[in-house]
Amino acid sequence: MARISLEPPRTLTNRLVSWYSKRKFGRDLGPTLAAGHNRRVLMTMGKVEMGSAKWNALDPQLKIMVTMKAAMTIGCEWCVDFSYWLGREAGLDADKIHAVPGWRNSTLFTPLERLALEYAEAMSTTPVTVTDELVAGLGEHLDDAQLVELTATIALENLYGRNNLALGLAPEGLKEECALPARD
Repeated sequence: MARISLEPPRTLTNRLVSWYSKRKFGRDLGPTLAAGHNRRVLMTMGKVEMGSAKWNALDPQLKIMVTMKAAMTIGCEWCVDFSYWLGREAGLDADKIHAVPGWRNSTLFTPLERLALEYAEAMSTTPVTVTDELVAGLGEHLDDAQLVELTATIALENLYGRNNLALGLAPEGLKEECALPARD
């Protein structure tokens, strides 16, 4: 259960954000409702989200996979739920989406994807366990701009996930709505 009311004041800003959220996602989203209690936080988080959506050095599907893995590593169920939805919206193969939790035992991932998933885990543990060898391995596949974008993508997920965990935000059923086939 959320540790903060998900009924922010009915300001013009919150009504506009609600309209946009319902248009894009079919509903208001918990993190946005929680942030709606502080206009400056809401606006800053929105700017960060819109700005990061314009990053284009990396494959968008790779970014979704590392976002999902980071969310799983820190334990943000809301973020995992949302990542499944994002993956399906981006056309990410359902088998890959289902394989992210156990990526080490899957043959579905490319060498770059495997390194990126390992990097997401290493960045999302406390303390961070990123090694020089891991970054060097990524450097064999990515240029510096891509490595910076990968790192920032994972760091943002840690910000969002830890925020959602602290506020007690629960999954909203987006995974169920994205028509992923059930797995045995």
